[in-house]
This record gives sequence, C-alpha cells and structure tokens, in this order.
Amino acid sequence: MINFLLILLGAGLIAWAVNWGYLAWQKQQLKAIGGELEPEAFEENMRKAQIIDLREKNEFDLGHILGARSLPYTQLKERMVELRKDLPVYLYDGTGVLSVRAARRLQKNKFLHVYWLKKGYNNWSGKTKANKSLD
Repeated sequence: MINFLLILLGAGLIAWAVNWGYLAWQKQQLKAIGGELEPEAFEENMRKAQIIDLREKNEFDLGHILGARSLPYTQLKERMVELRKDLPVYLYDGTGVLSVRAARRLQKNKFLHVYWLKKGYNNWSGKTKANKSLD
C-alpha cells in the first residue's frame, strides 16, 4: 500500500513539474513573439500599426475596432502577403485565443513586431464601427 502511494505521489509530482515547465515555456514563447497588450496600450499605439481583425467577416461587419481590417484567421496563411513586415501588426479576435496562434504564424514568417489585444474584442471599450448596410 505504501509503495502504491509513493508511486502515485511521484506521478503527481512529475505531472505537476511537466505542467509547470510547459507553462513557463509557453510564457517565454509568447514574450518572444511580441506580446499581449491591455486595451489602453493597444489603443495608444494602434495608429502606428496594422490592425487586423481575425474574426470571420460576418462578425467584423457587426462591429469592429475603428481602423481595423478584416483578415479572418481561416484565411491568414493565404493572405498574410497583404501585410507589411516593416510595420507592427496588432491582432485581435473575439477572446484572444486565435490571436496568439496568428502571432506565432506571423513570427514564423519573419514578422518582428506582433501584438494582440488581451482578451480580444470582448474586452474592448474603445471606438468601434459597424457596417451601415447591416442596419
């Protein structure tokens, strides 16, 4: 019984260490990509950047950050040639999850300054715009 408990405790410690190591690695990877921006920092510097809305076009049309361009994540691979590598890229999606994936993809394609909106569009309270044709 004691051997079983020791094995169980050892397995638990190994799982904890692996999880902690993965989280540390992931945090380091995200820092290397660029970084997550609070809405205030995103808004403060967005005039100097390419603002990319990664949500699908129908979501973009319902409302998007003023000055953003629609480039759905599902089309990023084919359309990233539309982006300039010499300018910062500011990404956002609904929650921030796709933005991290997109940032990794852009980094692999030699984009040096890639940032994303923390918690995505759902966390945005700045200026927005909706397509008038939907009214």
